[in-house]
Amino acid sequence: MLEKFKDGKRVDLISFIGFCLVVLLGVIDVTRYIALGDDLATLTMFTLYLIFALIGLIAFRSRLPYLYALNTGISIWLTFFLVNDMYPFNNAMIYLLIIVNFIIFLVGSFLAIFSHTKIKKANPIASIVLAIIVISSLATWGIATLVSDSHQDVMREIWSVPNKYDKVECPEKGKVVEETYLTYHYATNKEESIEKRCYVYLPYDYDNSKQYNIIYLLHGTGDDEKYWLIENPYNVTMLDNLIYYGDIDPVIVVTPTWYVANDCEDDLDQLTYSFKDELRNDLMPYIETKYSTHAGIVGRENNQSFTEEFIASRDYRAFCGLSRGAVTMYHSGLCNSLDYFSYFGAFSGSRTGREYLEETLMREEYDQYDIKYLYVATGNFDIALTGQVEDYKTLLDVASLKVTENVNTNFDTFPMRYHSMGNWHLALYNFLQKGFKY
Repeated sequence: MLEKFKDGKRVDLISFIGFCLVVLLGVIDVTRYIALGDDLATLTMFTLYLIFALIGLIAFRSRLPYLYALNTGISIWLTFFLVNDMYPFNNAMIYLLIIVNFIIFLVGSFLAIFSHTKIKKANPIASIVLAIIVISSLATWGIATLVSDSHQDVMREIWSVPNKYDKVECPEKGKVVEETYLTYHYATNKEESIEKRCYVYLPYDYDNSKQYNIIYLLHGTGDDEKYWLIENPYNVTMLDNLIYYGDIDPVIVVTPTWYVANDCEDDLDQLTYSFKDELRNDLMPYIETKYSTHAGIVGRENNQSFTEEFIASRDYRAFCGLSRGAVTMYHSGLCNSLDYFSYFGAFSGSRTGREYLEETLMREEYDQYDIKYLYVATGNFDIALTGQVEDYKTLLDVASLKVTENVNTNFDTFPMRYHSMGNWHLALYNFLQKGFKY
């Protein structure tokens, strides 16, 4: 019964079909990235699909359908970076890659084994090209990272934070203190109070008689107020060193949480909007009456409105966040607290469309407030990349009178970075160099 398989033509056909399908998926996906307009992301995906295609070509020409197991493994590896419920097209492309490669591997291997198909001589050109691409990609990544690591002067980086700033303990260390403050369940019950916690970074030799710039810095989904400064202390080391070497002015950093007990567990995005009330009514008055900022209200009772003081000092205040914290930055900061903040950072998150930007950021009462600087960053393997690029372009269009690319806003895509602290640590490093400089 298996005699008809012995010439290996069925194996060739299966491998060729797999090669064609991988190329087709690659054309569709790379075209999508070209349309998106992010050059680094496009180059990354083009390289990946070229590797898939070359492996498929070698499998076809050499009668080695087993090589599709390698394609399957790479595809599964990509799911850890690119699959997320909020981005269905990304998910569809990755799952299709897995299914195609696995089916070709399974069927092709079955036919090759049971028909005793002989392996043909490997295709040298495809093998050499594949080796060159893989080796050069890894070499570029390694060399560029090493060069970035060794930089001695502060500069905008896309590969890594120089070792000088985050690998060497600073002789003049700041401190991180825990604070608790009273706020309310603004998303669900504005009458019910709750005590929440935040952490505050104070620069070395903090002095209440001086006035400091201040950054409110948010975590992402599944983490909490400890994430930036306690769980990832090299962020503190970086702050210490940047201040010590005189690359940035001393700054206070506050890391609260946008979570409120168990509120909105089925729809956490509600909290990205309601956080503005907690921020303006409770958190900022508590922090800035206790620690000295340019608001000039330190030592005063925090149970009152400081609207005029916060507006007057907005050029010395920043709001940044990562992932859903970045979404919160847009919803509660840029769109609803532009009168209190001039500097903004969005790391791996946005989800803020044209309609909401027009309703909030572009309302008449915000005409008098400018954006001093907005820094947007993500990784080329980040699940948020496609949505972030699209939302950034929408912002540039809607708010063209407030933001101009390469003037008071930049978008960076970091090579070989994904939805993780390595990405956000680098984003914070870049933001700190621009914050409070205008």
